[in-house]
Amino acid sequence: MKKPLYLVAVDGSQWSLRAIDRAIDLASKTDAKVMLLMVKDWSYLQPVLLEGTSPIIVDQTAEENDTRAKVLVPLVEKYHNVNVEISTDLIWGDPTTVIKEQIKALHVNMLFVGRQGRSQIVDILLGSVANKLAHHVGIPIVLVP
Repeated sequence: MKKPLYLVAVDGSQWSLRAIDRAIDLASKTDAKVMLLMVKDWSYLQPVLLEGTSPIIVDQTAEENDTRAKVLVPLVEKYHNVNVEISTDLIWGDPTTVIKEQIKALHVNMLFVGRQGRSQIVDILLGSVANKLAHHVGIPIVLVP
């Protein structure tokens, strides 16, 4: 029988770190695998351009290497003594879209997402990745405060 797969949306925030803790804890009790997925949203790296200015050029490979070294590798090292198979991935795109695509492609059993505490008004007006996923993924989701 294939091991269940838990996907954790990682952004380096304290909320996503708590989501990883929850996923690892449950995976150790249920013999599941954990994938840490970081989605780099290109639009956040591109500044608003003013007339007469040139765009900032972002080296995608350097950005990926930096993110892996500062976020993903330390997380895997943190849990090296835990008896859970942990993998990582970094994908560029819209976080909600990429996470939904990965859930389907990898046949994920459960999603863990840190939910940053914001006001209800901001969530209503702007939404959040966690709220969008909670309404559209079609699998159990754990929103970690």
